[in-house]
Amino acid sequence: MPSYNFLLCLTVLISLGQSGSDEPNVLLPSASETPTDSGLSLLDEDAGSHECSACVWREQSKVLRLETIKSQILSKLRLKQAPNISREVVNQLLPKAPPLQQLLDHHDFQGDAWSQDEFMEEDEYHATTESVITMASEPEPLVQVNGKPSCCFFKFSPKLMFTKVLKAQLWVYLRPLQQTSTVYLQILRLKPVTEQGSRHIRIRSLKIELNSRVGHWQSIDFKHVLQNWFKHPHTNWGIDINAFDESGNDLAVTSLRPGEEGLQPFLEVKVLETTKRSRRNLGLDCDEHSTESRCCRYPLTVDFEAFGWDWIIAPKRYKANYCSGQCEYMFMQKYPHTHLVQHANPRGSAGPCCTPTKMSPINMLYFNDKQQIIHGKIPGMVVDRCGCS
Repeated sequence: MPSYNFLLCLTVLISLGQSGSDEPNVLLPSASETPTDSGLSLLDEDAGSHECSACVWREQSKVLRLETIKSQILSKLRLKQAPNISREVVNQLLPKAPPLQQLLDHHDFQGDAWSQDEFMEEDEYHATTESVITMASEPEPLVQVNGKPSCCFFKFSPKLMFTKVLKAQLWVYLRPLQQTSTVYLQILRLKPVTEQGSRHIRIRSLKIELNSRVGHWQSIDFKHVLQNWFKHPHTNWGIDINAFDESGNDLAVTSLRPGEEGLQPFLEVKVLETTKRSRRNLGLDCDEHSTESRCCRYPLTVDFEAFGWDWIIAPKRYKANYCSGQCEYMFMQKYPHTHLVQHANPRGSAGPCCTPTKMSPINMLYFNDKQQIIHGKIPGMVVDRCGCS
């Protein structure tokens, strides 16, 4: 995919026009450019219109940058198109749980937050997954008896199964209690039902002293179980979750009642991918009102809600920035024509272009096309420095 800087440079070269010869006519000195009595050339008198053209150039750079960001995000997330998930569906699917709220608070808006301690992936194009939240679904009929249990099966992508699991937590919501009670929570591994054997194999058992009258999210270490599933995927038929109080009431939310949306069990998995350090370099920065004509970095905030991309949970906005401005050999009308051709087109190239020379990633929390919540890092989405290359 051509970069937006290459396309923009190509656009300006085309807009310069041709003079009937093979060279751009804007680069050829004419008789009208000879010095006047005041010692100024007509080119110097036209400085005001040059500022106006720089404004147009910046606006073109901004529009093209936004379009490129949209296509790059889909490409780097390996999505053919934006997931068709409305805001209403997002509100229904989002778990109302502590780990997700922490991620939302941390990634609500991202600016120039990548300091000298930032890390860059070895694959500097595709997104790197850092954590995955997978919601429970209904197990296969092979492990059910009379439609039970109705929960829980967790499906994993092949890519995730080949990563190193740092941490895995199973989150279960326990319904409110009227008084303090001892709760016995059991996690059972499911197997296909047969006449000879049981389908229940106990994985974990916890004893919890609970006094919550507003409900309680309970996390269970699930790393060992998940590692076994990743090594032997054929053993993953799902689990059954029970949380009985002293009266025998099952407090675990596994099948949703009215008003319990977002309280279904889910797995939070943190994985590790190889990274490498990168040094941050700062270049020339300008604002939208700057009269600077040289290649410069300008501010640009991307608003995903303006795109209609409700499938991106956080950040809703981030500072992307863009490059715009003149590069020496593309705009040297005052130089002799032969000198210009020698430098601006040494081997048939278009000459140097104002382009990002340093970029950094953003963290993103989003729904993929399987309605799973992914927390990952997308490289090359923030322009840190601009230069001519």
